[in-house]
Amino acid sequence: MIVPPRWTSPELERDASIAIRLFRRERLEEPLEQYLAAFDKYQGDVEDLFRSTVNLTELGSAARDFLTDSRLLAAFRYLAGPPISEDDLKTVAEARSLVASKLNLDGSLVERIIDVVRVALDRRRFPWVEENREPNEAERIAAIMATTALMATQRVSTSRRNLGKQLQEGQVEAALLHAGLRKVARRRVETISHAPNHGEFCLESMLGDRKADFILRLWDSRVMAIECKVSNSALNSVKRLNNDAAAKAEAWRTDFGERQVIPVAVLGGVYKLHNLLDAQNRGLTLFWAHDLARLTEWIEQTRNG
Repeated sequence: MIVPPRWTSPELERDASIAIRLFRRERLEEPLEQYLAAFDKYQGDVEDLFRSTVNLTELGSAARDFLTDSRLLAAFRYLAGPPISEDDLKTVAEARSLVASKLNLDGSLVERIIDVVRVALDRRRFPWVEENREPNEAERIAAIMATTALMATQRVSTSRRNLGKQLQEGQVEAALLHAGLRKVARRRVETISHAPNHGEFCLESMLGDRKADFILRLWDSRVMAIECKVSNSALNSVKRLNNDAAAKAEAWRTDFGERQVIPVAVLGGVYKLHNLLDAQNRGLTLFWAHDLARLTEWIEQTRNG
């Protein structure tokens, strides 16, 4: 059987440099309109929250009015410093759900939610709340702008992460189809026999106890599990590559056998050489989103493996 490619340090450094260059170009060319559109949307939501709560001075009495409005509830979470996520708010407030119907029926839940944000309230943005007074106009405008910027920045950052992964997955899917492989239905693969047939692949599915973005049956009967990873920083790459993809590779090779499964990561963005080498040494085969031809060419070689 053909052994998966293992890249030398110079080869990995070269491709990592190309990936970083492409990442920088993408960030520089990214339109400002996305941020501005998010800013305009959230500014209206924050202003509505300020009106509903009389500039945050009546959080308790106005609670039901704004907590049951999903827009205002989102803005309310950003009053905390740092902002509190919806999941964290549910955990700390002991809330199974934040839907309006539940909040309308449970007064104690409303009080707990208000108390959580009150305790975490950003006193630099909203000094008048702790001082028990009305804000002056400059304080009010500055607080609305700062809160809106936080919300817009988070929205764009989340969108970048999701869109980057979606684009990469689309590129991999297109490359596999172009190489003559056939897409089949998703499925749960608990044993090798459950995987797609030779020359077929499925999108995100469970392989054993862990999800793979693609599960593909090579021409020599081995199974290839592909993970798409986009990293925006060297620190982030440790989480996405070493703590996630490489950990999955080790688990799959243990569960299914080293000769049966080839764990693969398709990479884009920013990665450090030592992290790439570590992932490769842990059994992960690396390919790059900017050169998917190397992936499909290797798959084709398994016809003669």
